Amino acid sequence: MITIQNQHAIIDREALAGKLAEIAEWSGYSSKTHPNVLAILKDALNNGRNEVRRRFESEGAKGSEVVSANAFLVDQLMRVIHDFALEYVYPLANPTTGERLSVAATGGYGRGELAPYSDIDLMFLLPYKRTPHIEQVVEFMLYLLWDMGLKVGHATRSVDESIRLSKEDLTIRTSLLEARWLLGNEALFNDFKRRFISEIVSGSGADFVDEKLAERNARHERMGGSRYMLEPNIKEGKGGLRDLQTLFWIAKYLYQVDDVNGLTARGVLTQDDAKRFGKAQEFLWTVRCRLHYLSGRPEERLSFDAQTVISVRMGYADEEGAGNGGGARGVERFMKDYFLIAKDVGDLTRILCAVLEEAQKKRRFRMPSMSLLTRPVKGFRVDGARLMVENDRDFERDPVKLIRLFHEAQSHGLDIHPQALRLVTRNLHLINDDLRANEAANRLFMAMLTSGKDPEKALKQLNEAGVLGLFITEFGRVVAHMQYDMYHVYTVDEHTIRAIGVLHNIEQGRFKDELPVVSAVIGELQSRKALYAAVLLHDIAKGQKGDHSEVGSGIARDLGPRLGLSEWETETVSWLVLHHLLMSSTAFKRDLDDPKAIGDFIKIVQSPERLRMLTVLTVADIRAVGPQVWNGWKGGLLRELYYRALDEITGGAGAGSQESRVGDVKQALRERLKDWGLADVEKHIERGYPGYWLTFDADTLASHAHLVRKAEQEGLDLHIETRVDDFLDVTEIVIYTADHPGLFSQIAGAMALSGASIVDAKIVTLSNGMALDTFSIQDSGGGAFADKKQLEKLRRRTEETLAGQLDPGRALNAQRRQALPGRASVFEVPPLVLIDNKASANYTVIEVNGRDRLGFLHDVTAVLKSLGLQISSAHVSTYGERVVDVFYVKDIFGLKVDGDEKIKTIHDLLLKAVING
Repeated sequence: MITIQNQHAIIDREALAGKLAEIAEWSGYSSKTHPNVLAILKDALNNGRNEVRRRFESEGAKGSEVVSANAFLVDQLMRVIHDFALEYVYPLANPTTGERLSVAATGGYGRGELAPYSDIDLMFLLPYKRTPHIEQVVEFMLYLLWDMGLKVGHATRSVDESIRLSKEDLTIRTSLLEARWLLGNEALFNDFKRRFISEIVSGSGADFVDEKLAERNARHERMGGSRYMLEPNIKEGKGGLRDLQTLFWIAKYLYQVDDVNGLTARGVLTQDDAKRFGKAQEFLWTVRCRLHYLSGRPEERLSFDAQTVISVRMGYADEEGAGNGGGARGVERFMKDYFLIAKDVGDLTRILCAVLEEAQKKRRFRMPSMSLLTRPVKGFRVDGARLMVENDRDFERDPVKLIRLFHEAQSHGLDIHPQALRLVTRNLHLINDDLRANEAANRLFMAMLTSGKDPEKALKQLNEAGVLGLFITEFGRVVAHMQYDMYHVYTVDEHTIRAIGVLHNIEQGRFKDELPVVSAVIGELQSRKALYAAVLLHDIAKGQKGDHSEVGSGIARDLGPRLGLSEWETETVSWLVLHHLLMSSTAFKRDLDDPKAIGDFIKIVQSPERLRMLTVLTVADIRAVGPQVWNGWKGGLLRELYYRALDEITGGAGAGSQESRVGDVKQALRERLKDWGLADVEKHIERGYPGYWLTFDADTLASHAHLVRKAEQEGLDLHIETRVDDFLDVTEIVIYTADHPGLFSQIAGAMALSGASIVDAKIVTLSNGMALDTFSIQDSGGGAFADKKQLEKLRRRTEETLAGQLDPGRALNAQRRQALPGRASVFEVPPLVLIDNKASANYTVIEVNGRDRLGFLHDVTAVLKSLGLQISSAHVSTYGERVVDVFYVKDIFGLKVDGDEKIKTIHDLLLKAVING
């Protein structure tokens, strides 16, 4: 229990009761004196809260001290209000037993823990049945608490009702498990506790454990399934406070202990376990209190803006050079500590809850065949479908078994027994340089990494147990390492392991329809080991000083021989790590119709084998970033780059040269337009340039053909079609209109004014001078722009803008002046403008980087228009809060931009637009 220092400074119950008594004795309690009573109680509550907060923010009190002090404050207020009610409001000279209620705290308040803005849960326990007097007292107390501004959850029940409901409802049972007597009839409360233990708890431990673990698993799934979400829910998320509470509930239910330390005396927990529990709880309570005070409400999501403020308040300072390839930022170090704590919580709840479950649950009948049919595993024993070591000292005698345990579990499709995992945790100190250099241990690790039996699960188990980061120490540096942006959803280690899972699924043919290229080429690779090692190591140097690709490449070169890779495999892995961003950068930033873009790419790639491996690595990497990062548009660009590069490398002999692929696409389109006249089909086909046919699939091309035909038949100067893609969570807007300078900027402005965020864009000009532009857009919440009113507004704004009836620049400026700061405003994104005359033979390539905001794309393209530059193609990418827009432009004479002065003018004006809007 926490000892609360100088309690009277928080609340002086005797003095408070005296103030209320003075009012009642002077003029009695009535509706006229109620405001005075309420004011005194409010002052006491606010003064107490302020004192608790002052100690926390000014004197460095711990989070556990805050929640205990808050519970103490409410306890005293409850007693004062109850005594006041019985003495002055509804007095009874000689109350009978049936008129003496008991008041208990339940839930978290029952544990004596109350976060700054948490609800207060109460149970008014009745002796037999409700009496008018009890109802009056309960109603008075509740209304007074509500009038004070407290959020109170309550139940009024008899002992019999409490027992009956506990049997029926797990939530109620859990809440009453933590019930704590506050005031009133203590004998009645003790009777309830005695019956609760004997009639509810006794003999039901196994079922309770099963239900609580199932409840926990469902909650984890609901909250995203990972403890490494970059904006975690500190209360309900995986590795949060609720997981610690689940452990406490199980311990209390099975052993009737009041705290986790009580389990050490029973031999259930070690002293080290209890210490880890206490450290995790203290950290999480401190962060949660910071979050509540910062938000001024019961906020549980540790959002990006909250992370920044809380990290500073908890003393996490930026290291020298942070944010510029130097040391780590304070917020990144804070979140790394958070995720390491969450991992500790996971270790405790996963291992210890399972141990408690195994130790306490009833012996259940198992089919004898379950054990008989399980193949023996040399050096281990099999308990049902769980793998266990033969002796508690096995790891000491043979440290390689720390790796072999996971390998055998994967090979035989077995779970690892919780006792074995606990022994792993106790023996992590055995993972030293000798074990890391052990040939057998490395061979087993590589076998797990490249296994056809779910390497993602095996690596997650290794990582959760703390083995992976110690065995591959370089990987240990990225465990729980976050990247402070809105693009990366997971920590680096979680992202890497998910990428291994994506790679495995590609190899198993599970993406053959969605990812046809990588699904086909992965079977042609000369070394699976090299590819799997490259995926494992591609982000291994994140967070270190310098370019993580370059640093990681060196790490890969050092690690390769140890992992049993040949000289060629080691060099290939090093090359893949060095260039793992090359393909996505080329596909998403360069115009793939430009031969020089392809030429620059293949100068680095050089061979078909490296091209195949880089393509698979790139797809696995992007798909593992987050659930909404990959889309068909990106897949199409990568596929096109692969085919064009392969065509160049093989001299046109590769599968699918450009000419043959264009021919195939045109033929597929002819098949889809069978109901058209042949002349009409060929007339339409003649309008498209080669790059157009290779950018879209046949179904999309057919949709474009019908759109163009309808516009011509109906004489439409402007034709807009929309399609909501629920799978990708985007809305596709196709606009067909006469091409003219500034068209792109006008459309971008109209969309911004409509609340749409452009996440992808493809600009196409047909040979008839018409623009056929495709935009993928989302709403402000990152979902599809699907509301009919929104779409109608977008259509209207676009029509008004193109007709010259609306000036989007002026309207955007007005909106920006009134808008509240968005999530992206939390992040610092250095503005950057790059102008490159070497990247393309025929165009000047302009890359613009900046923080995302309303109308960003319009502002940039408006500058290009004002300078007389013609946008030939645009590549729009948004990486969380960072916008990277690339434009291929020519001057008014159709030439590259030339002259240092002109280039400087373009650079300065674009930079000004990025900074100032």
